[in-house]
Amino acid sequence: MSGHVILLNGASSSGKSSIAAELLDVLPGPYFSLPRDAVNSMRSRTQTPEFGTPEFDEVFERTVRGYHRMLAGLAAAGNGVIADHVLRPPWLADCLEVLREQEVTLVGVHCPLPELRRREQARGNRPAGLAERQYPIVHAHDDYDLECDTSVHSPKECAQLIAEFIDKTGRSRAFARLSQ
Repeated sequence: MSGHVILLNGASSSGKSSIAAELLDVLPGPYFSLPRDAVNSMRSRTQTPEFGTPEFDEVFERTVRGYHRMLAGLAAAGNGVIADHVLRPPWLADCLEVLREQEVTLVGVHCPLPELRRREQARGNRPAGLAERQYPIVHAHDDYDLECDTSVHSPKECAQLIAEFIDKTGRSRAFARLSQ
């Protein structure tokens, strides 16, 4: 038995976590919401290299690869999974490999850069400029099963669009196209 993975991809502050929370209320369950940030927050605070150092980058890369395997493990056990991610090209390649046996619905979560900047500043819990640094690379692969714009639609409306899409047969093809 294999579960279904909904992979929400977008820059920091684009609304992925808010959409994931709404999806839990509208999808036929059970689905688990597993944001990458939650996995990052599980890391010990002692003996962790300082942010911005090559040592930290190495730990972070291992964390992200582990996160992908967590998603695959939950789905392989028959669970539905909502993943909240910021895909860079090497991470997309790892996801394509690790999740190749799962049905993955790849959702692009978009938001214009000025709004991302505004949200990031209002949140105050992200490094300044994070969304702007991610913006040109997060959607570089430019192939999705479904896309939504959180400057136009509320998280609830985006979740409803995703739920309606998931009801269709033969719906998830982006991962197969990207794997070729």
